[in-house]
Amino acid sequence: MIYIALLRGINVGGKNKIKMADLKEALENRGFKRVKTYIQSGNVLFESEKDERTLAAEIEEEINTSFGIALKVMLRTAQELEDLIVNSPFAHRELSDGESLHVSLLGEPLTEEQIHKIDQSEKGNDEFAVIGRDVYFHFRQSILDSKLGGALDKLKIPSTSRNWNTMNKLNALAQEMKQQS
Repeated sequence: MIYIALLRGINVGGKNKIKMADLKEALENRGFKRVKTYIQSGNVLFESEKDERTLAAEIEEEINTSFGIALKVMLRTAQELEDLIVNSPFAHRELSDGESLHVSLLGEPLTEEQIHKIDQSEKGNDEFAVIGRDVYFHFRQSILDSKLGGALDKLKIPSTSRNWNTMNKLNALAQEMKQQS
């Protein structure tokens, strides 16, 4: 099965630096197959027959052991990533200057109470939608200026976010890997 691992907080603002070539090598040495990385923000595609929970724990352990960084890893299968793209409630929209789409990937679905807390946060004109373990955001201006962008962080649950272009590129890479299987 093809998986995409998204690491939280890698190579952001000069912190938690990991060279992707070193990460690739560490995971290959751990027995992961067909490992590929995409850009420096901690995106890894690979093949494994293990289950998601086992893989996440192994990757987190390897990063801690090899690089001395404790972090959370969010995993999706190639099919889950494809579904994430297809099911986006905002992808069909034309974006104006400054607008952007992002997705936050979670380890497990939000509770109704957690969704309500996000909904009650100051959103301005920004929008969000929750589908399964993914939270989609449509930011009318910069994500950095958005109060909605920080609402998920306030819940203190493991998550990592990527912009829509990165998600589409990861999906394209995963689909290529599937075709090469």
